[in-house]
Amino acid sequence: MTAEAPAISVRDLRKTYIVAEREAGARAALKSLFRRRKEKVAAVDGISFDVEPGEVVGFLGPNGAGKTTTLKMLSGLLHPTAGEVRVLGAVPWRREKAFLRRITLVMGQRNQLVWDIPAADSFELNRAIYRIPPVEYRRLVTELTELLDLGPLLRKPVRNLSLGERMKCEIAAALLHRPDMVFLDEPTIGLDVTMQRRIRQFIAEYNRRTGATVLLTSHDMSDVEALCKRVLIIHRGRLLYDGALSELARRFGERKTIVVQLKDCSADLSPYGEIVSCDDGRTTLRVPRADTARTTERLLADLPVIDLTVEDPPIEDVIERVFAGGAV
Repeated sequence: MTAEAPAISVRDLRKTYIVAEREAGARAALKSLFRRRKEKVAAVDGISFDVEPGEVVGFLGPNGAGKTTTLKMLSGLLHPTAGEVRVLGAVPWRREKAFLRRITLVMGQRNQLVWDIPAADSFELNRAIYRIPPVEYRRLVTELTELLDLGPLLRKPVRNLSLGERMKCEIAAALLHRPDMVFLDEPTIGLDVTMQRRIRQFIAEYNRRTGATVLLTSHDMSDVEALCKRVLIIHRGRLLYDGALSELARRFGERKTIVVQLKDCSADLSPYGEIVSCDDGRTTLRVPRADTARTTERLLADLPVIDLTVEDPPIEDVIERVFAGGAV
């Protein structure tokens, strides 16, 4: 029996830009008319990975790391400088119709809905583009409306929607043709906490119902922790980590956080670990992972502890350590 092919297969993917440079000032500007100094900038520098069908994978990195450039190459918007890519068995930049019908790209800072007409009319436009049968289209709109609570929004001009309302409509429009591959670039950017939670729940439910593969970029680690068991970390165009989110915390989270509830903060807890904060009797300590059990025992034996919890370090801190160390 043949194993199922990866939904995404990337081998030594590279994207290099030629950037003109010059110093400031009129003299430098005049000189650049005759001779320009150019530099090669590697936006993506030889990354390789596979994503299996149905996976929801977080694609993380700081601004300028190469995340969006990679997504654009995977969706066929950019042609790579070098490397091999297969998405759903197709070469993305060939832009074949069969391939385009099976993918979607949602960018939190880009609009696909027509600004001056109701969202429902933009949905109709997408129905025509993807040639969705009317009966199936009505069923899909009903399902998406229910999942995202779109009812009162569909007849409003897009310009009258709030950012969160527009983002819900953007996602619904992108999924009307039931894509098997979903690329999400900062889908919750600028949204309030309630709307972020609703978008996350919807993405998880869409993945569960359809089995679609999802590649998600986000600077909000709550998105990643809620949706992704596996993460890829890219920095300066290079892949630093590919593996389980839980394993990332175990490997690079050298410390744990102990939160101790006492009657007040008068007790000096510095002998037990690094004091991060103390407020209303609630003291947060940072201790080496290997010392966690021993420190917990000492605290309970030495002090009148009301409550005590042990937590892993925030995932943001762990990822910052990966960037700083350049570890794979």
